[in-house]
Amino acid sequence: MSDDLHIERLATGLLARTLPKAEWTHEAHFAAALWLLRHRPDLTRADEIRRLISGYNEATGTANTDKGGYHHSITLASMRAARHHLASHGPEAPLHEVLRLLMASPQGHPGWLAAFWREEALFSVAARRTWVEPDLAPLPF
Repeated sequence: MSDDLHIERLATGLLARTLPKAEWTHEAHFAAALWLLRHRPDLTRADEIRRLISGYNEATGTANTDKGGYHHSITLASMRAARHHLASHGPEAPLHEVLRLLMASPQGHPGWLAAFWREEALFSVAARRTWVEPDLAPLPF
């Protein structure tokens, strides 16, 4: 994402539930998280982010079940990563630059959580529904 307007369009599309599902990628999740953390921190609380993403999923035909859709532990871990990366830059840092650096970090790899959770723990029903602490190593932020 080459500019902050693209990130804003993506985040507001998430909020309005109009973002095309094909655009809801790993990078887009982090882009939206950064935008929300900076512009709508009221929506980044655990209950609010669950409501936001679950509603978006439903609007785009993705069922929130024990096997798919919203995943609470992944979402909260990703929000922690985004918050950490955003805090490591000044409040005026362009979001697209923060996103570029985040995507170049270990968290930029879609499988980054495998260093912290065993697969069976991370993809359990409990981890999908609630926060489950990492069972391999604590998150670094």
